[in-house]
Amino acid sequence: MLSHLLAVASVWLVATVSPGPNCLMTARIAVARSRGAGLAAVCGIGIATAIWGVCGLAVIKALFLAAPWAHAALKLAGAGYLIYSGTRLIVLAGKRSAADATLSVDSRGFSTGRAFGIGLATSLANPRSALSVASIFAIALPAQSSLSLGVASVALMVAISVGWYVCVVWLFAAEAVWNGYRRLRRIIDRIAGGLLILLGARLALERGSGTAPVIPTEAPPLPSRA
Repeated sequence: MLSHLLAVASVWLVATVSPGPNCLMTARIAVARSRGAGLAAVCGIGIATAIWGVCGLAVIKALFLAAPWAHAALKLAGAGYLIYSGTRLIVLAGKRSAADATLSVDSRGFSTGRAFGIGLATSLANPRSALSVASIFAIALPAQSSLSLGVASVALMVAISVGWYVCVVWLFAAEAVWNGYRRLRRIIDRIAGGLLILLGARLALERGSGTAPVIPTEAPPLPSRA
């Protein structure tokens, strides 16, 4: 169980830290409004992550039950998506960095409730979140995973998301930190992209070729002396 949770955590951490809509939105709210508004947005992201996690887990489990033969194919597809995402991060690093200059948040009439709604809507409306969750579960979890493993995986993803974005709010409320982060975003994108490619390839090879050893449940019979 621990190995599966570590696989989920490693890929989700890289995907979360990589600058994306959630990170940019949270940082902008913290800069334009306050840390309190940024934390409200983080609460929305946390709930959205839980929703995507539960939905992704249910879909993967249902697919495995309906078509067990699809297990290996889905793992390869999930690995392919992670590799594609990493490649896309590297290729588009320059364009994404330049686009940050035009991103802004209107702070007039900005309430905590609105910040929460923006965080929830931004995460739920991002199709990459759903694909990332499905890919991670397909690669990192066994076909016959227990309910406790699934719940622990979703809880771990929520904890990683909330923990990271709280750090973003706390640090990026200072505009100097946010500006420095923007200048380094191209490098961060490329590093995160490379890590996603490596993790996707490694997990695909491990889960695709590795088979769990058979552990005997009973001691073998002693040889007869007759």
